[in-house]
Amino acid sequence: PASIASLHRGNSSPWFSAFLEVTHYFSFFVLVGASAIVDLRIMGMAARKQSPTRLAEQAFPWTWTGLFFAVLSGFVVFAGQATEYLHNSIFHGKLLVILLATGFSGWVQHSVSKWDQSTSMPAWAKVVALVSLALWVGAILMGVDVPAITGVG
Repeated sequence: PASIASLHRGNSSPWFSAFLEVTHYFSFFVLVGASAIVDLRIMGMAARKQSPTRLAEQAFPWTWTGLFFAVLSGFVVFAGQATEYLHNSIFHGKLLVILLATGFSGWVQHSVSKWDQSTSMPAWAKVVALVSLALWVGAILMGVDVPAITGVG
């Protein structure tokens, strides 16, 4: 039986490849959108009428669901062209940025309820949220650069 990776490697239809790409990008947009709204709320730039804790409770299931599907679809795309990706420094950078962004999102999720108990959002919490947002945007931009610059993907 053919594995999913071998299906993507070229033995598959263009529809399957397109499905993987759309799933990967859509998952990232869900992930980054959900994370961004919480980050922007912490920075005082969005959803000001809702508490950061309540917004985070609503958004973080979307964040982690988006991450799950982005990683799953990304792995299948990677597995189909692993030898090309292994030597791609932009791809390595993208993975590093995603790892850092995931860590910052976890930090925000873990801390938002504590930060929300203050009369005003602590300045360093806003910095953490800004870094989280910047890392996720960077991950998307690097993801677009992998095929655009290197032709892999």
